[in-house]
Formats: sequence, structure tokens, C-alpha cells
Amino acid sequence: MGVGGRFWELLKPYSKYEDIDFLRGKRVAIDLPFWIVQHDAAIRARLPHARNPHLRTTFFRTVALFSKMGVFPIFVIDGNPSPLKHQARIERFFRGSGLDSSELVKALVPTDGKQKESPVKRNPVYTQYIKECTELLELLGMHVLRADGEAEALCAQLNREGCVDACITADSDAFLFGAKCVIKSLRSNSKEPFECYKISDIESGLGLKRNQMIAIALLVGNDHDLHGVLGVGVDTALRLVRLFSEDEIFDRLRQISKGSFSDLEKANEDMDTIAASTSMKSPHCSNCGHPGSKRAHSKIACEYCFPDGSEFSCVEKSTGFICICPSCDQERKIKEKKRHENWLTKVCEKIASEKNFPNDEIIQLYLRENHGGYGGTDSLVHRWDNYKLEELIDFLVYHQHWDPSYIRKSILPMQSTIYLRKIADSPSIEQPLLSKQYEFDSIQRVKIQRGHRYYLVKWRRAVGCNNFGERSSEESTIEEQTDPIDPDVDLLDEPVLPEIVRNDKGCYLLTDENMELVQAAFPKAVERFHEEQRMKELKSMEKKSKSTGIQKSITEFYRSTKGHGEGSKMGEVQKSRGKEKASADLDENLPKSIRRRLLFG
Repeated sequence: MGVGGRFWELLKPYSKYEDIDFLRGKRVAIDLPFWIVQHDAAIRARLPHARNPHLRTTFFRTVALFSKMGVFPIFVIDGNPSPLKHQARIERFFRGSGLDSSELVKALVPTDGKQKESPVKRNPVYTQYIKECTELLELLGMHVLRADGEAEALCAQLNREGCVDACITADSDAFLFGAKCVIKSLRSNSKEPFECYKISDIESGLGLKRNQMIAIALLVGNDHDLHGVLGVGVDTALRLVRLFSEDEIFDRLRQISKGSFSDLEKANEDMDTIAASTSMKSPHCSNCGHPGSKRAHSKIACEYCFPDGSEFSCVEKSTGFICICPSCDQERKIKEKKRHENWLTKVCEKIASEKNFPNDEIIQLYLRENHGGYGGTDSLVHRWDNYKLEELIDFLVYHQHWDPSYIRKSILPMQSTIYLRKIADSPSIEQPLLSKQYEFDSIQRVKIQRGHRYYLVKWRRAVGCNNFGERSSEESTIEEQTDPIDPDVDLLDEPVLPEIVRNDKGCYLLTDENMELVQAAFPKAVERFHEEQRMKELKSMEKKSKSTGIQKSITEFYRSTKGHGEGSKMGEVQKSRGKEKASADLDENLPKSIRRRLLFG
């Protein structure tokens, strides 16, 4: 949830739309509970017979995120909720269950000076989901951190301290915890760009700093206090916090909550003084609405209607006329100021009626520097290539009932990405084999997948890994095995699986790879591919030119039809004689205009 009300709508105008290249090669902190909850219901609705959709989504999305988008993910899970979050969860449970509010009070009152144990345990099914997904991610070689409290708080801390470049979470209070860049939702198989929120854009657009956003959360409600201030929405809260700077906002709220409106009283005194000085408003003309009388304007021109004094009169005022004279302008300012003061007084009265506002415990929770889970940047030195393939296969066979060959095929995009990164980082070392079987062969073509360009890379089965003359049982299974889900259904983040091709020369594997990564790993192969493409295009153009008989150059066309020197002059003479002969054939008795039309029609 995060901040209550319409907080995301308030921020949306200041978001930017980015494509997958925005995150390529960057570290990203991912709120794993958000991932699981976000798509669990959707998958169950669309794929009711899917087994363990939380594992399915986590597996395919992680592989796609790592290989297709080139991201280095760091996953974060929730720890134990704070006492405030504990109380809010109890309240949300009672509110959703329709139980008597008196029972809620009993549940929140401590017994014998100790915090009562929550009658609402964390959903055991959800807890099991987190445990299974964590185990899966660790088998994939991903980095998983556990927060002391909320996962989005640790994600924001990692982002604030520069350990990651962005956070992926739908909890808007990530900004209150100090996040610099938040991606609200991300689907790696979508052509559409994703929403990216940067705190710098929000600060310049809305004029809000971190403390001011915390103040809005206190006013409209948040995960630790569902109510906020009764009768105060996001728009009202935004208007109020903008009146004070980031450094003074909390002190001002404390002052208002105590019923001290000294600043407002001083403003009212200033307003009364101004009103007294302008109480004698000058008379205005009933015809034009400007200062002066109608009789006076009949003798002396109205200075607003006729500034040059050209006429002794005035112009009748139009519908919706507003006088711009100093006295009227001052009167409007006084009325506007009074409306503002009345609005501010009402808001302050609502705040003053709330007990324990602002809650300093919530403020300290948002401003807390360390949310646990890691010991600094040094502890995040992690290798993303230490996946445990055989254990991963056993895990997915047990939980998903997938065939081992299907799992090997699904993990290949991730393996090929790791392989290319190793070659790019250490080009001088002896090239290992992809999946211990395949070696780089060539680039087939440029492939466009969901609006993005990739190289279709061809991998050749190494000599000695298998007899090329015989089809192995594993290859047969890989080619025939598919996921037991209707292929017409949108499979969310499932990557495009590699294709196996066999011919007389042997067995080959085709995968989609990032173009920059292939360029870094095999620059000569990329150069050779583009040279071959250029030669093919030239041959194609020459062949097309010969088959259609089209002239190669427009200058050649004009050379073949226009004469030069004497030949050109002879052509002009012949053309002139032809016209004279045609003119002579016409009846001289015809009018000159008709003969001209017949000749030059």
C-alpha cells in the first residue's frame, strides 16, 4: 500500500517511461513480496490449473530479467513487522472481517505491560511462498537479503546509499524511506515502456522533499497508521505542507496539533489593518465598471476605456467583467487571503483534534538509516554465475513436475548470458563450452523480439560431446517437451526458449542475445556478420537492377536520349521544320487562335 489516498496519482505526472535498455547492466533491488502478490491472483485467474504460480513467475521472470534485460537483481524479503505495522495489520483485519470495533480496542490494549500477541498471524501460505521463492532464487545464484522490517525500506536504503541503481516496488512509501529511483511495475515481455519515478523529478515538479512527503503520509494515512487526519486528503495535505520548508515541517505540525495558531492570528491582524485602510472604496461607473461615475464619464473620458482621452464617454461593460483598478485588485487579494486563512484554520482545527499527532515513532521509522539485512557495500560483492543447476533441476522437478530437459532448455538464456559476460571480461582466456556442450559458431541474423533487437546466435555442439550421426535421447526430449500450459495463453515473463537445429553438419543451438554483449565478447564475429550482410545487400541490388532493366544512373539516361554538339543542333532544326510543315498543312483561312490551339493544343 504505502501512502494512503491518491499518492501515486499525485506522482504520476512526474514519471518517465523507459524501455529495457534503461536497466541494462545495472543493479536493481526487488521487493520480492510485491512480486509474488502482484501476479499470484492474475495467474490463478488466467491459468487456474497452473502449479505453484509463485514459483513459475519467479523463475521465468528472473531468467528473463537477468538474460533479456541484462539486470543484476538483488531480492529483498520482509522481516518482522514493527509494532505500529503490527497494530495496523490487526486493524485492517478487523475492518475487513466486519468485527465489532470494541474487540479491536481489546486486541490492541497490552496485558500486564506486555504487547499482546497478534490474533492475526502472518498468512502461513504466504510465508511458505516466500520461503520457496527464496530457495529457488538462491539456486539460481541470485542475492537475497532479509530486511529487519519492510522489504521496501531496505530496497530504498540500498538505492539511497548507491548500492543499487533502482528499486522495483509498488509501495509508494519507498520514497519516504529515501529511495532515489522507483519502478512501479515491470514486465520484461512487454513492448510498452515502464513507469520510472525519480525523486529529482518529483522534487522539481511538486516541490516536495523527503520530510514533506512523510508529512503527507502522516496526514492522509500510511501502512503504520491507516487513518491519518480525518477529513484531510492528498490535495489538502499537499497544499498544507507546501506552506512550510522541509526543515520546519514537523515542528509546524507539532505546533498546530497543540492548538497554537499565533502565526494565523498575526496574519489576521495584518489583514484587518489592510481592510481598514481600503474600506472607503472609490465609486465605480454603472456603465463601464471603472472608477468614476456615469455622469463624470460623460464630461471626462474614462481613463480605462479611452486612455488617450479621445472621447467624453465610456464603454458598456461585458459579461463577466472584472475591474483592474488598484482598489478592486486590493479587495480581491484581501478576499483571497481571507479564504485561505479560513481554509487553513479549518485544517489546523482538524489536526488539533487528533491525538498524538504527529506520531514521532512513525517519523523516526521513516528516517531510520539502517533497515538491516546487509553490512554495507562490501557485503554486496556477489557473483551472479554461481547457480546450482542440478539442485535447481531437482527443486523444479519436485515442485513443478517439469521434465529435466525442459528445465535445462529454460535456463539456457541465463547460461548464455553468463558465458558471454565471462568472454567479454576475459577475452584472452581459453573459451569454455556453453552448458559444457556448445561452442560459439556464428551470428545468424538480427531478430526483433517484442520491439527490441537481438542477435540470433548459432552455437555448435562441440566434437566429442555427442555422436553427431545419432540423435540423443536428451535432444529428442528437448525438441518435443513443452510446458504443459496452453501455448495461446500469455505466459507473462516466460523467455523465448532456444531452438535446436540438426543438419548434415551436426547439431546447433539458436539463442537470442543482447547485441552489445555479443559485440563485447566476439567483436570479430560481429564485424564479419555485418560485412556479409553488406555484401548480400549489394548483390541483391545488382541482381534486381539487371532483372528489371532499370538504368543505374540518371545521368546515363539523359546521355542516351539527348544529343551533343552538332547532333543536338540538327535535332532542333528538324523539330522546327516539322512545326513549319504542320503549320502549312493547316487551312490558312482558319482564325489564328484556332490554328495555335491545333498546333500546341
